[in-house]
Amino acid sequence: VQLQASGGGSVQTGGSLRLSCAASGSSFSGYGMAWFRQAPGKEREFVAAIRANGGTRYYADSVKGRFTISRDNAKNIVYLQMISLNPEDTAVYYCAGGRPITSSIRERESYYYWGQGTLVTVSS
Repeated sequence: VQLQASGGGSVQTGGSLRLSCAASGSSFSGYGMAWFRQAPGKEREFVAAIRANGGTRYYADSVKGRFTISRDNAKNIVYLQMISLNPEDTAVYYCAGGRPITSSIRERESYYYWGQGTLVTVSS
C-alpha cells in the first residue's frame, strides 16, 4: 500500500483544513488508518485513528472535539477534518496504515505504511 497525503497549508488561528490521504494498492479496506504529526524539534505524535471498517475512531486528547477522522473505502481515501486550529497544531502531518491491536493503536510502531507528510502551519 502506498499513501499520498495532501491538503496541508497555512491558516490563521481558528481556521480549518481538511487533509486527505489517498491509498494505492490492494486491501486498503483491510487496514486501520491513522494520522500522526511532527512539530519542529518534537517527536512524531499520534493524532487520530480509525478502524478498517470505519466503526471506531480514536483521538489524542489535544485534538478531541476539533479533529474528525473518516474514511471512504470505495475511494481508498482517509480524511482528517481539522477545525479551530491553533499554533500548537503546526506540524507535518503523516497518514499511516496498519493492523494495530486496540492497546497499540496510538503507537507509531503499529503502522507499517506511511505517507510522505503534508505541512500544516497555523499562525496567530
